[in-house]
Amino acid sequence: MSDALDPTPYDALLLLSFGGPEGPDDVVPFLENVTRGRGIPKERLKEVGRHYYLFDGVSPINEQNRTLLEALRKDFAEHGLDLPVYWGNRNWAPYLTDTLRQLARDGRRRVLTLATSAYASYSGCRQYRENLAEALATLEAEGLPVPRVDKLRHYFDHPGFVAPMTDGVLTALAQLPPEVRDSAHIAFCTHSIPTTAADTSGPVEQHGDGGAYVAQHLEVARLIAEAVRERTGEDHPWQLVYQSRSGAPRIPWLEPDICDHLEERHAAGAPAVVMAPIGFVSDHMEVRYDLDTEATAKAAELGLPVSRSATVGADPRFAAAVRELVLERAAAESGRPVERCALGELGPGHDVCPVGCCPARTPRPAAAGADSPYA
Repeated sequence: MSDALDPTPYDALLLLSFGGPEGPDDVVPFLENVTRGRGIPKERLKEVGRHYYLFDGVSPINEQNRTLLEALRKDFAEHGLDLPVYWGNRNWAPYLTDTLRQLARDGRRRVLTLATSAYASYSGCRQYRENLAEALATLEAEGLPVPRVDKLRHYFDHPGFVAPMTDGVLTALAQLPPEVRDSAHIAFCTHSIPTTAADTSGPVEQHGDGGAYVAQHLEVARLIAEAVRERTGEDHPWQLVYQSRSGAPRIPWLEPDICDHLEERHAAGAPAVVMAPIGFVSDHMEVRYDLDTEATAKAAELGLPVSRSATVGADPRFAAAVRELVLERAAAESGRPVERCALGELGPGHDVCPVGCCPARTPRPAAAGADSPYA
């Protein structure tokens, strides 16, 4: 094997995702997993699960992850990268702990992890690392070999992530009526999080400690908007907006919400809006319901033309980006020359999360970081 395709010291890649129900009977148990420890009554979970019941209790995320899994395996095989790819979820089958057991039994000892979240935040990075640490502790308690698990850096500004979303925005613009297409606004959408979590996400060196979640999204939005202008000659107004808030009303979360934003743009005379879900890797439930259902209904109520751009999903360019990130990290771990690919002004992120990065309210062990108990 040539050095260019050498994954040493890693012997496996783990695709780590959120998980989702795959039928009506799964919805409440899935939500119990998501909310474990919060004491939320089952009747309340049934109410929360109404979004899933609109889709026969099936979240699209698991099928989308199966498609991404196959895309990664296909790309690796076609390029001669001999690295098996496993899949585990935080909240539904295949469960992370079960997948790590299989990795251990298969003799895998150095595992790279690809989380289906591209940005820095507690819920998008640190919580996945906590889940890894908890699962590894279970393996240790069971007497199984505990593999070392590392995590790929944030890939929000990798060309293989940005380019498919740029094409998606261009396609969404083309779907609008011709008379409003050239002056349409772009709403770059991502998951809202508590402002305290946003303020402590990071670090981003150019912005000091914290604030990485918003800064990284703004950078991706800027990159896409500039690429759209270069390819169309049109300078579309844009704004970063938020969706999928789930916290108590008294706790401040990032705003504006996409539905409020549509009302504001309509009142200001915007002729049309493209909703671009840059915060999501695939078209899972929070895209299908919050944008395709709820926000689209709000736009229809306003008489505002809208279209929604595609997420990255299993685009071959994204699969290629993952391969490049794997080889980049493997080279760094082995002391080989490293070429890091990143667009924009923020530069490539850190390989190892520093101590205190994206802290939780209650400190818990987290794998794949400078303070990892399983380094």
